Amino acid sequence: MGWWSWPWSKGLSGYGYSSTAEEVTQGIDASNLTAIVTGATNGIGKETARVLALRGVKVIIPARSLESGMKVKESLLEKHPDSKFQVLEMDVSSLDSVRNFVKSFNSSNKHLNILINNAGIMACPFQLSKDGVELQFATNHLGHFLLTNLLLEKMKSTAKQTGIKGRIVNVSSSAHRVSDGSRLDLEKLNDQSRYKPYPAYSDSKLANILHANELTRRLQEEGSLVTANSVHPGVIPTNIVRYLDLKAPVSVLLGLVKPFFKNIPQGAATTCYLALHPKVKDVSGKYFKNSNETLPTKYARDTDLENHLWNISQSLVDQISRGRK
Repeated sequence: MGWWSWPWSKGLSGYGYSSTAEEVTQGIDASNLTAIVTGATNGIGKETARVLALRGVKVIIPARSLESGMKVKESLLEKHPDSKFQVLEMDVSSLDSVRNFVKSFNSSNKHLNILINNAGIMACPFQLSKDGVELQFATNHLGHFLLTNLLLEKMKSTAKQTGIKGRIVNVSSSAHRVSDGSRLDLEKLNDQSRYKPYPAYSDSKLANILHANELTRRLQEEGSLVTANSVHPGVIPTNIVRYLDLKAPVSVLLGLVKPFFKNIPQGAATTCYLALHPKVKDVSGKYFKNSNETLPTKYARDTDLENHLWNISQSLVDQISRGRK
């Protein structure tokens, strides 16, 4: 399937642009699985959590506050009272918060089968995270990079004990096409004079793909039973676009194309497909949209850039950790 698809078209998977999360997981019994879904308090993350739970998955909802997370849990249980949810506190833009979340998760959960790195912000004004990192990069990539690394041993051991492959899904975006990766550099990330909101968002979305690809290479080298893929969920009118400065002509254009936007159930479909469908249990290091594999840009397939991003991400995590001591 190409860069754009007709709403009624379907790919080799049998699903397409208009498929919903419930449709791509129909008939799947996942009652023995445990998943973490970041960004599950609203939008496609909440729908992803709902549908995974509908299929029997125990879903952990990380929330910036326990109060907000419990409200989400209660609203989801109203629709499906038998669903299994656990709320734990986490701000993914804060590395300390990520570490505390992992400690809480490990103390209360024996297994982890699925990790969905979905939380994100889009095109916000320049600001730094609590750790002093540009906020989009911190939220969309770096926090998830640490979260994934801290949970990998749990996922590997779960896969080995159960014989069920673990699955990691990074929610990226077609916005990665705007980035050539040249700004993924320690000296450029926090430079306010170079900062432009949407290009910075694009860089972070390219990072999501590069991360999944490099993670795949490392997991395959050691023979781990864990896969990692990335997805473009589609263009969905959720509150992630709240920072976009839409000028009048752009607003008019968006009004014309709005009928072709995906709704939230459609937007969660590709993530749920990769998380649960048996067809893709052995697929790793690939990029999907509309529940079908497709090619990202050449920069997203650059092995040197994948390794470079991994190294600067680890360097940042190490620097921040040393600064805390």
